[in-house]
Amino acid sequence: MNILKPQESFLKNLDKCENLLNEIKIDDYFSNKIIENFTEENIEFNNIEFENVIFKDSSILNSTLEKNCFKNVKFINCNFSNTSFENCSFIRCEFNNCKTIGCNFIEAKFYSICFYNSNCNYINLSNAVIEKVLFNNTLLRNSYFQENKLKDILFEKADLTQAHFYSTSLKNIDLSDSIIEGIAISIENIKGAIINQFQAIDLLYLLEIQIKD
Repeated sequence: MNILKPQESFLKNLDKCENLLNEIKIDDYFSNKIIENFTEENIEFNNIEFENVIFKDSSILNSTLEKNCFKNVKFINCNFSNTSFENCSFIRCEFNNCKTIGCNFIEAKFYSICFYNSNCNYINLSNAVIEKVLFNNTLLRNSYFQENKLKDILFEKADLTQAHFYSTSLKNIDLSDSIIEGIAISIENIKGAIINQFQAIDLLYLLEIQIKD
């Protein structure tokens, strides 16, 4: 599977954004910028297209960033906890050492996205389109996948403890080197997934059987 990463050639010699709130406008096109050491809470901006942008060492918490489009964007050491990205599109983006704890990605679209060493616990991905996405060494505890269209998704050493999968098939998806303890899923949706022999024990509850010592 070929996940397209952000094109580094377009992420060089970027102009520094001195204050994101002063520079951004509704229905704006925001490009060729680096946003660094920016910290805000409870802000809102929607319908913005970000292209060839780096967010670095920044925090946007408890905010509403809906219906935005992020193209060729890198998020480095950022914290977006409890922020809503509902109906956003992410195309060829990378999250590296980021926090998206409790974020709302309902009806978002992900195409060629990489999550590295990130904390995505409690995120809500209900009705999201997820295509060519890598979760590498990433926490997804208590995350919600509901009625998702999954295509070419990779979990590499991900922590899916008590993750919830509703009406979302994991057929042909390799979970064998991830943690799936307490995963909430139906027999139908786990059918065809790739697991290891030890993980099979975590799924015995689906058979509604009792194991005698």
